[in-house]
Amino acid sequence: MTKKMPRAERRAQLLETARAIVREEGTDALTLGALAGRAGVSKPITYSHFNSRSGLMIALYKEIMDQQVEALASALEETPPQLEEVARVAAVAYMQCSTAVGPEWHAIAAALRGDALMDTAQQEMIRGHIAFYAEILAPLSSLPPETLRRRCVGLIGAAEALSDEMARGTITKDEAADDLAALIVRWLD
Repeated sequence: MTKKMPRAERRAQLLETARAIVREEGTDALTLGALAGRAGVSKPITYSHFNSRSGLMIALYKEIMDQQVEALASALEETPPQLEEVARVAAVAYMQCSTAVGPEWHAIAAALRGDALMDTAQQEMIRGHIAFYAEILAPLSSLPPETLRRRCVGLIGAAEALSDEMARGTITKDEAADDLAALIVRWLD
């Protein structure tokens, strides 16, 4: 029999279980039925939390994006408002979050591109991430707002590419963070 949990706790348990399935078996293995079986709950419980596989994938991606934003916001609280310092903290926080999440981050992001609903949700979350970076970098740059926004698009793309290389083992976390920090400073200085 399934143990009754508060809704928020159950959702957190389901998301963690879903991440474990992706980590161990890949995104193709992640279905609401497989999630229910692994989590020890009925399929209706998984459907009540996510409605569909697309909803589950979107929730996973959103959780990871939210973790990245929280990690960066927390790290910036103690950072002096200087471009080099903020760039370094932002780069390190991004790579640490990518490392903490694990390789399933890239698998989930890739899976989102295969469905119109998921792709739309992913693009919306990425735009939010870009806006967050533009907001924290605006006080440190003399670039016009639209130029800064465009550069943040490139920075997020570069951060993704570097974290992907890091996940593949072709570069270290320090190299990825150093390269991202250097790019931020050069593009915004």
